[in-house]
Amino acid sequence: MPITLENIGIAVRDLDATIAFFTDLGLSLIGQDTVSGDWADTAVGVDGNHARIAMLQTPDGHGRIELFEYLHPAAIDTEPTRPNEIGMHRVAFSVDDIDEALEIAARHGCRPLRGVATYQDVYKLTYVRGPSGIIVMFAEELNRT
Repeated sequence: MPITLENIGIAVRDLDATIAFFTDLGLSLIGQDTVSGDWADTAVGVDGNHARIAMLQTPDGHGRIELFEYLHPAAIDTEPTRPNEIGMHRVAFSVDDIDEALEIAARHGCRPLRGVATYQDVYKLTYVRGPSGIIVMFAEELNRT
């Protein structure tokens, strides 16, 4: 059975602010909608499901992120995910310039969890706490030819 990744879904507190964060990083907003009804209840498994959604796509056209802002039932705040917790961990992006990516993130009030590290002189890496507590990894390949 062939299988391909469709998208990564992330529930957020503020859809507009999260769209702004990801589009500033270079993703494209390819659609927005408000969803509700029996089909949404069935697909998601939540009765009375009513949400604003947005689909974003990476510049290479291969990666998509679907964002959800729940209107009903009310979104449930949780503690931000920590890097060593079991479950959905992070979304990662290759970037040409990690410093530029960090400047963009900072404009949205998002900062690295600790700093920027170098992995075996191959990558510069950092984890950023993004909107709604999302962990976003930036990776810049060093010595690109």
